[in-house]
Amino acid sequence: MRIEKIINNKKQYLDLLLLADEQEDMIDRYLENGDMFALFDDDLKTVCVVAAIDQETCELKNIATYKKYQGKGYAKAMIKFISDYYRNKYKTMLVGTGETPTILSFYESCGFEKSHYIKNFFTDNYDHPMFEEGIQLINMVYLKKKL
Repeated sequence: MRIEKIINNKKQYLDLLLLADEQEDMIDRYLENGDMFALFDDDLKTVCVVAAIDQETCELKNIATYKKYQGKGYAKAMIKFISDYYRNKYKTMLVGTGETPTILSFYESCGFEKSHYIKNFFTDNYDHPMFEEGIQLINMVYLKKKL
């Protein structure tokens, strides 16, 4: 397994990024200014994008694993890698997600804890209703992790 920082042609990974953030113009808001990483285990399994928020905080803006490889530890390995990668640069990492029990549980298992909410984030910022595990995404739940 190897993880590479992607510098050029980040849009070539759009199909995978869209699994985690299903509206391209929302991805465009952070893709160019964010750091992108790709995890390979023979072939591509997982990508993520991390963006600076301020001098002390970065945000995991997108992390996605191809469906057929989900549940095999690739996303967890990526989060461990980026946590180590940014440990000396930032104090805190944030991640925002919908109110989906499985996803919240995943992030908590990676050392994140609930921080705050942004009311109506998904309904205000996306041009269509979004559902995860049969639950409509309305509020953004932010979790944080000390690096």
